[in-house]
Amino acid sequence: MVPALLQTAEYARLALAFGRDVDEEDAAKAAAVRVEGQAVLFESGREFSFVLTEGAVRTWPGSPALMRAQLDRLVQVSTLPHVGLGVVPWSTETPGFPLHGFTIYDGSVSVVESLTGDLMLSEPGEVAAHGETFEAFAAAAVYGEGLRDLLGQIGADYEELATRLS
Repeated sequence: MVPALLQTAEYARLALAFGRDVDEEDAAKAAAVRVEGQAVLFESGREFSFVLTEGAVRTWPGSPALMRAQLDRLVQVSTLPHVGLGVVPWSTETPGFPLHGFTIYDGSVSVVESLTGDLMLSEPGEVAAHGETFEAFAAAAVYGEGLRDLLGQIGADYEELATRLS
């Protein structure tokens, strides 16, 4: 899925409520807090690197319009000079199976999101394995204009899907 720091409010609301018995209002409030936390992306002195699979941006938890907005958000973030954002296209052989998403913080902790909660891994071997996996997928990803072209193609597919569904 799209990482929390890159989610639109509507995508976050759906992600936070998925598979849980959550009140709609509570999910909306949690999504607002998540989006508010994205301000960290604009703080000076910070650097971020994200790598997603194309499957992450093609899996639509809501309407095609929701995903078009999510793609626009990814394009916007990809233009920030201190943010690296790549997507591994379906047309590229992957270096392995992306069994789960994870976030590495300062090379010392890797957080794995699961259906029931987050797992914090701090053993050097575990963090190193996640770092190696990240680097392998990062090498297979497209960035910059190639990324924006890919997201534009996916957006056009969502447009076509919206037309078929209406």
